[in-house]
Amino acid sequence: MTVRLPPLPALRAFVAAAEHLSFKQAADLLHVTPGAISQQIKSLETALGARLFVRLNRRLQLTAAGAAYLPPIRAAFDEIASATSRLKGAQQQLHVSAPPSFAAQWLLPRLERFRALHPALDLAIEATMGLANFRDDEIDVAIRYGRGRYAGLRSDRLFPVRLIPVCSPALVRGSSAAARRAALRSQPLLHDKARRNWRLWLAAQGIDDVNAARGPSFSDQTFMLQAAALGQGIALAPDVLVADDVAAGRLVAVSDAGWPTQSAYWCVTPEAQRDPHKVAAFRAWLLAEARRAAAQAQPAADSAGRA
Repeated sequence: MTVRLPPLPALRAFVAAAEHLSFKQAADLLHVTPGAISQQIKSLETALGARLFVRLNRRLQLTAAGAAYLPPIRAAFDEIASATSRLKGAQQQLHVSAPPSFAAQWLLPRLERFRALHPALDLAIEATMGLANFRDDEIDVAIRYGRGRYAGLRSDRLFPVRLIPVCSPALVRGSSAAARRAALRSQPLLHDKARRNWRLWLAAQGIDDVNAARGPSFSDQTFMLQAAALGQGIALAPDVLVADDVAAGRLVAVSDAGWPTQSAYWCVTPEAQRDPHKVAAFRAWLLAEARRAAAQAQPAADSAGRA
């Protein structure tokens, strides 16, 4: 006897809600309303003749039946995704997620070297601050900025981050330390959204005569660095993101002193990769490029500081 399967949308709603234990998060993931998720779950429970969730105050909890139902349904979706990728030839495309500033300032200028090594592999770059979940978004590799502790994921450190102040050469009148200190006092300070890095950097350098609160802020470092290149102020930026611009003379380091953060850039991949060959190829290239960039960044910054 053929068993009639539940509707696919209801099963997708169940997996999303079960993984997040939230109808709202499931709705955001699937781009529907929480009410639609609730209706899908109700219809699935009716079709199965079993309750899948206990609806508590402001949270969900899987019933014993729901907890037992989740693993095989999730595995079935993984199999469908894998089979679809093979059929469509998606194995020739690698999906990479990266913060917009990292993608624009560091990754894009180096992609031609990757294409030369792997001409049959097309990259799909998603520049976003959102964290990839590697399942529903089909991301293969993610670049993340943080501490590197991501449960269930492999993390390879690309490079640590030091914050250095940079600006257009037009804003620094002279090469002496006094001239650069004068620029810090007189020019606008460009901030990221959090607006705390300048205060921390100035305190670390023992500078107490510069107003850390002045100047505009930007929701993305890409815009902050563009503003710096246009001569609109001094940006405090990760050294690795500005090393190329400093070496080319588009930006100058206002101070030789860098403030080491507790975070780093990481190459993050699932432990169980959908296609380990293409992921391994990109990870090996990325780590090699990171080593090359780290070797070049310090001499370039030192040269700019002496200029």
